[in-house]
Amino acid sequence: MPATTALLRRPGHLLLLGALSLGGCIRLGPDFQPPGEPWSRQWQSPALEQASERGTYPDLRQWWQVFSDPVLDRLISEADAHNASLKVAALRVLEARAQLGIAESGRFPQLQQVGVDSLYIDRHQSGGNNPQDTHFWQHSAAFDIGWELDFWGRFSRAIESSDASYFAAQANYEDALVLLRAQVADTYFLLRTTEARLRVARENADQQKRNFEITEQLFTSGQTAELDLQQAKTQYLTTLASIPAFEDQLLRTRNALAVLVGQPPGGSMLLAEQQGLIPLVDRAVLQDVPANLLLRRPDVRAAELNVAAQSALVGVAETDLYPSLTLLGSIVWSSDSLGATPRSLDLIGGPSLRWNIFDYGRIRNNVRVQDARLQQLIEVYRDKVRQAAREADDAASGLSKGLERERILGEAEAAARRSLALANTQYREGYSDFQRVLDAQRALLQLQDSYLVTRANAVSNLIALYKALGGGWQNSAPPIDEPTLQQMQQRTDWGNLLTAPPPQPTYPIPSQVSHHD
Repeated sequence: MPATTALLRRPGHLLLLGALSLGGCIRLGPDFQPPGEPWSRQWQSPALEQASERGTYPDLRQWWQVFSDPVLDRLISEADAHNASLKVAALRVLEARAQLGIAESGRFPQLQQVGVDSLYIDRHQSGGNNPQDTHFWQHSAAFDIGWELDFWGRFSRAIESSDASYFAAQANYEDALVLLRAQVADTYFLLRTTEARLRVARENADQQKRNFEITEQLFTSGQTAELDLQQAKTQYLTTLASIPAFEDQLLRTRNALAVLVGQPPGGSMLLAEQQGLIPLVDRAVLQDVPANLLLRRPDVRAAELNVAAQSALVGVAETDLYPSLTLLGSIVWSSDSLGATPRSLDLIGGPSLRWNIFDYGRIRNNVRVQDARLQQLIEVYRDKVRQAAREADDAASGLSKGLERERILGEAEAAARRSLALANTQYREGYSDFQRVLDAQRALLQLQDSYLVTRANAVSNLIALYKALGGGWQNSAPPIDEPTLQQMQQRTDWGNLLTAPPPQPTYPIPSQVSHHD
């Protein structure tokens, strides 16, 4: 820096002051434009209106509280604290923050180098009038500085891009939260459903076993044909064979749930079997209109921020089309151990202009590459919004139709129970054959199982609806736990980056970010 100051004090360099003051004022490339389409801000869905209502509780960020299930609350808290994928997403935010720091260093001199040399010279001279041997030390020290002025916005656009990438990493972390919480709830209710289906299979197997034993006694005493015996045995064994499949599914679901909450399969996280049916909720509670919720979804915000980051990179590529102006300066001190040699101190400085004028289309084609990538990300964003709307509409329709089917199957199950009771009574009294009992048993088992699956599908669609609207994106706990922070701090000097508050946007980025913050 002293070399540059000395340089600017000399006459004839006022132009450099002007260039320095203009540095960064011109920013090449497109400014970010929101890539959304008009329909996304006014989107409405009849199915979603039917499946949702406006309210304040539960908060969309903690939508699972609608089930009032303390076990589910505990599982989600465990997943927030210990899930590996969520930890990786949080560490990627930290990585993006460090990348932003690298980009921000472009505001300062890019070259700041101190060099110190101490050389021993053994010189042998022969021939001439004064041949001699000389031995001496030569010492030198230099401080070099080079500062490329941000005349075309190369560095400010790079900071803008890293800025948007940092907030995109944050949005990706929040999206990981949304997906994780929905997956935990879905897996937990799948576990509850599998337990219920297993109970139904065991109860029906017990009933069918009793019928088989009765027909076996009747056949032995000659009161019934062998056909009744074999049919009863077939139905009993068929139901019995379904039990191991349910038990295997139950174990796999428990293991999946254990991994989601950060525990080893078959470890201490063994849930007590729940006897009641999974709760049914007939509609989602929303605090805002669906169109706003869609655009607030973390993955939608991340897609928009990726557009903002790439938009700035187009400007970075365009700066290569124009000359770069760099201020160079050096302070050089040199001496040696020879008594007759003077010491020297040199102050060197001046501007340097570089312009790559013959690149055979490389730079322009690189600009085109970056622009094509920008357009790709715009299309990705628009498709992401469309997919989000489709997911919400499908889940809302699935919830409404699932509840409608659940009501019908509930009535059908009651009728099947009555039908089985009548068939057993008529068979014992000799008014009907055993086939009607078997048919009634088979129908009851199928309806009971279908009823449980339908309830599970309705709950799964409610979870999918909350997920489609971005529910559950906020986490009150620190993204990275204290033991991990301590481990990283011991391994690497992170300064205050692990504890400092999140940075604010340096340059204008999508409007959703300001809403989110």
